Amino acid sequence: MTTLTLAAIQPDESDINTAVEALPHVKEYLATHTDSVMRLVVADEPEEILVVPRGAVELLARVLGHMAAGEGVSVVPAHAELTTQQAAELLNVSRPYLIGLLDVGDIEYRKVGKHRRIKAQSLMAYMARDEQERREAADELTRLNQEMGLL
Repeated sequence: MTTLTLAAIQPDESDINTAVEALPHVKEYLATHTDSVMRLVVADEPEEILVVPRGAVELLARVLGHMAAGEGVSVVPAHAELTTQQAAELLNVSRPYLIGLLDVGDIEYRKVGKHRRIKAQSLMAYMARDEQERREAADELTRLNQEMGLL
């Protein structure tokens, strides 16, 4: 099992401002360049060029987006296995509620002895499905409100 530190990086006001300023530039760069690797110049040392995979820059753009919104950010490898407590914290639910989701099959897990382990990948898939269901429900409510003339 991969050891994880799930403590999020909480942006302060300076971090938020820097992320707000940087995000459009990173997004524009990604939109106008299709290279599989990116070359980044370090401001303090222009002769120093960092070569990184495109995926790392795409992930950086997502991190900057969250930081610009003032949200804390943590990175969890997709193959990592989480304890039920870690998974509950990521979902922002109680551990008993999470165990209920596991028991009904909403999130895949495996047992190690008596303990449940959840792949981060399975948890992220559940979160994506849940978000999609929430959006669809909100869209349906909006449609019904419009039909009834409430909006």
